This record gives sequence, C-alpha cells and structure tokens, in this order.
Amino acid sequence: MTTGKLDGKVALVTGGASGIGKAVCERFAQDGARVIVADLDGARCEAVASEIGGGALGLALDVTQQESIDAVVRQGIEATGGVDILVNAAGIYDVQSILEVTRERTSRVFQVNIDGVIFMSQAVARHMVERGQGGRIINFSSQAGRRGEGPAVAYCASKAAVISITQSMALDLIRHGINVNAIAPGVVDTPMWDVVDAKLGAREGLQPGDVKKRVAAAVPAGRFGYPAEQAAMAAFLAGPDAAYIVAQCYNVDGGNVMS
Repeated sequence: MTTGKLDGKVALVTGGASGIGKAVCERFAQDGARVIVADLDGARCEAVASEIGGGALGLALDVTQQESIDAVVRQGIEATGGVDILVNAAGIYDVQSILEVTRERTSRVFQVNIDGVIFMSQAVARHMVERGQGGRIINFSSQAGRRGEGPAVAYCASKAAVISITQSMALDLIRHGINVNAIAPGVVDTPMWDVVDAKLGAREGLQPGDVKKRVAAAVPAGRFGYPAEQAAMAAFLAGPDAAYIVAQCYNVDGGNVMS
C-alpha cells in the first residue's frame, strides 16, 4: 500500500544500502517511487532493492570515481527511462582534530562528502535539463556543518560545504525546474554513529555506548533521531507540496539547532 505522492517518479539514492539512505529508499518506495539503490556494496544494494520491491534496482557506486558515477546514472536511466529525484546520502565520518589532521585523510573525506555531491548532482542534473521535466535534488548535510565538532575538523568542513553547494546549485538549476534543497540531521541512530561512538569513546577512555548516551542526553528531545524521520523530510522535499521550496537546509535534529 503506497501513499501515491511519488507515483511515477524514479529516485536515485546514493548511500542507499544502509542508515539514512536505506530509510529514504524505503520511504520513497512506500510513496510510490521506483528506487535506484546505489552504494559501494553492490550486493547489499541488490538486497535492499529486493526488500523494498516496486521494481527497485540495486547498483554499485563509488562517488569518488567519475566512471562509476557516469555508469550508474546511465544504467539507471536505461533501466527506468529517466531519473526524477536524486538524494545524495553517501558520506563518511572521520575523527581528526586540527592538531592531528592529515592531507590524505582530509582528501578522502572531501572526495566523498563534497566532490561526491557535486559530481553526482552534475551527472543527474545534466540528464534532468536535457529531459526537460524538472526534478528534485536533496543533499544530506549535518548539524556538524552548522556548529562544528572539535575532533572532526575535516568532516565538519565537508558538511558545511554541502549547505553552500546546495544553495549554489539551487539558484543555478531552478530556472530548469529543478529544486535543490538539503537536510541537516542531528544525531541519528545509524551504523555510522556506532563508528563515531567507538572512535570518540576510545579517545576519551569510555566504554562502548557511553558517548551515545551522553550525546542523546544533550538533545532537547532527549533521544537520538530515527532514520525514518530523516526519510520523511526527504519524502516531503521530493513531493508536490515542496514545489516552491528552493535552496533551503532543514534541521531534523530534535531541537539541537534553532534557525
């Protein structure tokens, strides 16, 4: 049973094999879209596509490689007839304070979190413009991109960049009927946050789970968010009710940041 709000639409979701990206795939399928699940692990993409059904397609994608981006966009278009919605949910986290940061690790974070968004969006936007039917692009930033985190300087910089990239793309593409917006999640209970908990906990000599408990207690809502709550905002931005929303970044964070 679908809501029908995305009936007839095709959505390509990067980072779609787990966490927030997977939740977006599930929600979009629920709303009637045909979903292309794209992530590094091709087998996992195919498994998620099989789980959500609706003609979903699973494709291996490395957003740091232009050849991979071009191949996935081409295969997705050939299989579905055209992409109406792109969600850039692929991203990586790294713990590096300003005293520890290295060029190599920073470059890797930027390649995935910044370059991946730019060049994935470019490839899909070119298709959308040529097709002439408009479209939606939704980027995932982070509250770390709004307020910073001491031991994650490269990650915070990359997520701040996503907000600026979203604004620039939006102003450039709206004349083609392509709405570009972003979502800034707060702390969300995903496999990535298990990694964050382990890395930060090891730095501070804490037990597994201690960082997550401390962080959850600091959220005004008193808990971690759920991936499905981020997916609900993505579904809204992808749907007809968001037609006049352009170049915005929405906080879905339990009250961590007020704007």
